[in-house]
Amino acid sequence: MPGPKPTEVRLSEEDRQDLAQLIRRHSTSQQIALRARIMVAAGAGLSNAQIARQEGVSAVMVRRWRDRWATLAPIPWEELSAEERLADLPRPGAPARITADQVCRIVALACEDPEDAGRPISRWTNHEIADEVKKRGILKEISPRHTASLLERGGS
Repeated sequence: MPGPKPTEVRLSEEDRQDLAQLIRRHSTSQQIALRARIMVAAGAGLSNAQIARQEGVSAVMVRRWRDRWATLAPIPWEELSAEERLADLPRPGAPARITADQVCRIVALACEDPEDAGRPISRWTNHEIADEVKKRGILKEISPRHTASLLERGGS
């Protein structure tokens, strides 16, 4: 007994070319390329189950991206590119408490000589950086551990 009919995906020749270009481009993330392959297969009339088997993903994922594509179809291509249509939506959650500017200032501080900051040490420790961040007013509160994680993510 067949399941419900999948959402129809109609692709123009321009849509197919844009998706094919996304799939071939080396700078496209694997996530976007997978979604583009799903849309090409959906446009070719394959079922959710066939696409899921072909791409090694769940049928739920295929259905979700089919539905998203159909929802965004009325928006003109000039306003929303294929890559933007296949991108993740913003996720809920609390906004970041530390701005990019503050992170840059913390990284710059870690690159300074501690003696220039009036510290009687030859190398920064996470504790010393956290104290200096508070002293300079970059942040009101930050733990040495959080300072270390910011510096690790910043590539320092």
